[in-house]
Amino acid sequence: MDKIFEVKDKSGRIIYLSEERWKHILKHPHMHKQLENIQDTLKNPTKVRFFEDDKTVLHFYRDFKHRDQLERYLLVSVRYLNGSGYIITSFFTNKITGQKWQTK
Repeated sequence: MDKIFEVKDKSGRIIYLSEERWKHILKHPHMHKQLENIQDTLKNPTKVRFFEDDKTVLHFYRDFKHRDQLERYLLVSVRYLNGSGYIITSFFTNKITGQKWQTK
């Protein structure tokens, strides 16, 4: 598997983006030239959320106030396995959903 990048998230865990997932992300509008913003969102998110039905996935959000209200937040979804994670998807959205994630 080819990796586009690896980065440490806010809690210090290694996250990677595979070439296959990057191709998927590029199908979402306005995601070209967003690699640096995806990395920054993982390192310094505005919010981190999860859903009760799958606690292995965290949703990292970063607020881009200068963008249109319908695309204000960059969402990066990460699945964690064995202490590290991989990016599932990323796209711009207009709202933050899920429960607040707390570090231990």
